[in-house]
Amino acid sequence: MIVALDSKELVYSGRIDMTNPEEPELIFPASSLNFRFHGKKAVLFVKNRKACWDNYLGAIVDGVQKCWKLNDSGVTEVVLLEEEDDREHEVLVFKRQDSCHEMVLHKLLLSTGSRLLKALPKPERRMEVYGDSVSAGEVSEAVEYVGKEDPEHNGEYSNSWYSYAWIAARKLNAQLHDIAQGGIPLLNGTGWVEPPVYPGMEYMWDKVHYHPQFGNVSLWDFSKYTPHLVIVAIGQNDSHPDDYMKDNPDGERASYWKYKYRKLVENIRGKYPKALIVLTTTILEHDKNWDRAIEEVCQSLRDGRVRHFMYSQNGSGTPGHIRVPEAERMAEELTSYINNLDIPVWEA
Repeated sequence: MIVALDSKELVYSGRIDMTNPEEPELIFPASSLNFRFHGKKAVLFVKNRKACWDNYLGAIVDGVQKCWKLNDSGVTEVVLLEEEDDREHEVLVFKRQDSCHEMVLHKLLLSTGSRLLKALPKPERRMEVYGDSVSAGEVSEAVEYVGKEDPEHNGEYSNSWYSYAWIAARKLNAQLHDIAQGGIPLLNGTGWVEPPVYPGMEYMWDKVHYHPQFGNVSLWDFSKYTPHLVIVAIGQNDSHPDDYMKDNPDGERASYWKYKYRKLVENIRGKYPKALIVLTTTILEHDKNWDRAIEEVCQSLRDGRVRHFMYSQNGSGTPGHIRVPEAERMAEELTSYINNLDIPVWEA
């Protein structure tokens, strides 16, 4: 049984390219497809476009998390589940990694006699995160390296399901658009993404396709999704190659960074006039002057629905990426902050 990938019973979540609804393209981490069916077998065919790392497809199948390595290019056949008897199943297929690859859903097959079931409704609450590798869940599954530098890896430890962003969204019962890319700074020309281009969040924030290696740049239609809550978690990677905020926090480069950071927040506010916007960084080690700069911008905006939040270990928690236990703690602190604000967050 071939299932049309634009069937009403299929539920997509995330900033996804649906230009061709019969072949949805997943670019951002935590982008997902959810469906329920009665049957005994489900097979998904996935096209992969690789930029770097090994690339993996993630899924939650009847409550059990699974992953499959994708071919570097071409189509990969993924048997999501196969049983002897027909019964009801729920499947969530999701993108574990950032734009180190783009993933095209090519074909979904169910066993003969299967039938799709009505989709469960999405949460009414909506959340969006603009962030870097921490927000994407990069190297999160290397749990033996809590508080340590990263082990050698090639993408196998990265899992957006365990990012603080998606954990927090689940705790808040909110949909999530996770606009996160490992190595992304605010400013173009710095950070770690795809040298010598080095795109920043000032370029990426309004895109669907953005990775320089793929070349198919396209803009996002902001009318498709309006979040109640926006987290801006940028500032970690602007210290590469020069940590000018540490060395000269009142200098010209620092002032320019604050100007561009304010412009990003104002641009987001322009798209979402009523959203709560929370400015933050993460517990990954960085100089405190980056957080002081963010606080300065927050104060200068004079917008009661723009707040600055800092974790208990902000900028000092670990020299490596955030592992699952650390992401859990971050998500708990963030959700506690959101739930105890003195302003409404989830109103229409």
